[in-house]
Amino acid sequence: MTHYLIIPGLGNSGPAHWQTWFEKTIPNCKRIEQKEWDAPALADWLMAIDHAVAALDPSSVVLIGHSLGCSTIARWAKHSGKIIKGAMLVAPSDIEAPVYTFPATGFTPIPLEKIPFKTIVVASRNDVWVSAERARYFADCWGSEFINIGDAGHINADAGFGPWEEGISILKKL
Repeated sequence: MTHYLIIPGLGNSGPAHWQTWFEKTIPNCKRIEQKEWDAPALADWLMAIDHAVAALDPSSVVLIGHSLGCSTIARWAKHSGKIIKGAMLVAPSDIEAPVYTFPATGFTPIPLEKIPFKTIVVASRNDVWVSAERARYFADCWGSEFINIGDAGHINADAGFGPWEEGISILKKL
């Protein structure tokens, strides 16, 4: 049985977001709650992932990250040394870009080491938080399959991504 753990980005995600829809739609899917969503510290986010994965057989775990959650998963992979079933990394924010001015402690530099388990990066051509070129660069560094879904903004509720059947199809590749 596969266990799906969602790692949202900065600010969490609301009821209209695809992550919330995944939680309600996919069996054995739950969100990893963080102490602080708006001014996060990387160490806290890593510890939350550690605790969630430790409660399960790692070979049954698929992480689903969005935005800041993507680079957090990349850092967790390096930090933990655990091998899980895989990870889907959607709209990885470029927290090193000048446009990213949110208070987030310890998240830079973005890890660029190969992730030691199967990963898929899903990106958009017109995401304000990461260029398609930079998202592809992350995917290449992480050893991820790269899927560009076109003009989809930040692939969030504001861009119309609530129920997201294509996302479920991509997730099934893991």
